[in-house]
Amino acid sequence: MSAPGELPDLSPLWMPFTANRAFKTRPRLLARASGMHYTAADGTQVLDGTSGLWCVNAGHCRTEITEAIARQAAELDYAPGFQLGHPDAFRAAAAIAELMPEGLDRIFFTNSGSESVDTALKIALAYHRARGEGQRTRFIGRERGYHGAGFGGISVGGIVSNRKAFSGALLPAVDHLPHTHLPRDNAFSRGQPVVGTHLADELERLVALHDPSTIAAVIVEPMAGSTGVLVPPVGYLERLREITSRHGILLIFDEVITAFGRLGAATASGALGVTPDLITLAKGISNGVVPVGAVAARRQVHDAIVEGAPAGIEFFHGYTYSGHPLASAAILATLDIYRRESLFERARSLAPLFEEAAHSLRDAPQVVDVRNLGLVAGIELAPRDGAPGARAADAFQRCFDRGLLVRVTGDVIALSPPLIVEPDQIAWMFETLRRVLQEIDAAAGRP
Repeated sequence: MSAPGELPDLSPLWMPFTANRAFKTRPRLLARASGMHYTAADGTQVLDGTSGLWCVNAGHCRTEITEAIARQAAELDYAPGFQLGHPDAFRAAAAIAELMPEGLDRIFFTNSGSESVDTALKIALAYHRARGEGQRTRFIGRERGYHGAGFGGISVGGIVSNRKAFSGALLPAVDHLPHTHLPRDNAFSRGQPVVGTHLADELERLVALHDPSTIAAVIVEPMAGSTGVLVPPVGYLERLREITSRHGILLIFDEVITAFGRLGAATASGALGVTPDLITLAKGISNGVVPVGAVAARRQVHDAIVEGAPAGIEFFHGYTYSGHPLASAAILATLDIYRRESLFERARSLAPLFEEAAHSLRDAPQVVDVRNLGLVAGIELAPRDGAPGARAADAFQRCFDRGLLVRVTGDVIALSPPLIVEPDQIAWMFETLRRVLQEIDAAAGRP
């Protein structure tokens, strides 16, 4: 074991979605967190411009949440969720249901966004089977979509690097809509871009190709985050809803990133005015403090499965830690903070300022696009010749060295700070990013 203050042995840990060799050559270790900031192992203060991984919406180390977890651990550390229950799991489900769009008031607990996606896919299959349409087994995802790391999620997902090593083992009955990124038409859009509604009509082509009676569900992120902040064109989600409803296909919104205030409302569905049949949840549901996820289901979907089944177990699915006592306590405390501090409304009020700050980078070196929605911004950089992603990776490290944490996907820099961010911190984030881009550009011009 390493002594206090010394770096631990880095070799045993195989890190997720990380360039392990590069990281362990120059590690970035976080030691503490509070409010808007991390403290690195060397004592450097780092402003969290990404809410951890899109999840710490109420800021770090909130006393209300940590104390709720401690009380729960001392009173009831674990309770099986199979044929047994505990009160806080039911209370947490009710609290989530109150925030969901009308009618989506049946909550199934998971442990992560990946599990939420796989659960939603299984609910869709079970729903159609319960209604006598068991032939509906096909799923439609979208190019550049991210739906977690389970086999179901990467099957309906459309990020090539996440799929290619496992392509021979993915779900077979899956097709994909085209992505909605149209930089020639929509570069530097503020909010929802105008061009792209027609891309939803590709669903009609897929429906005709596969026969609507074979399709169980369409799954999309209302706003795609992990692929580089792709904002839905005006009317696009509405068109997907109309087509799926007409053909009896369930519509699933993957709101692992967008739920719980990121777009200025409890859900992207609420913010954008389009209601799906199932919503996948995680991340902000517990402020990132305890791993937990959920699926919010339309009551008719739940009732078709539960009320239509013979006596006994109606849905053969679940997890050892579904509705875990500590997760339930974290959810209740987190949702209470969101309510008491009006954080969803705060995010909505800050969104215009955030938009202006993001688009101030339009003339920064190598910036080819800026896109935003709510408290999310994507700053896309021109790739270096023969080295895609290298320019943004350089910016990530330089930002960290200056005390700012950003998120990088390819050559897109994403910013999505906690909802408690202050106006001066928003300004500092984008000013720091501008200085970093200028520094990178100057370095590239040196002999």
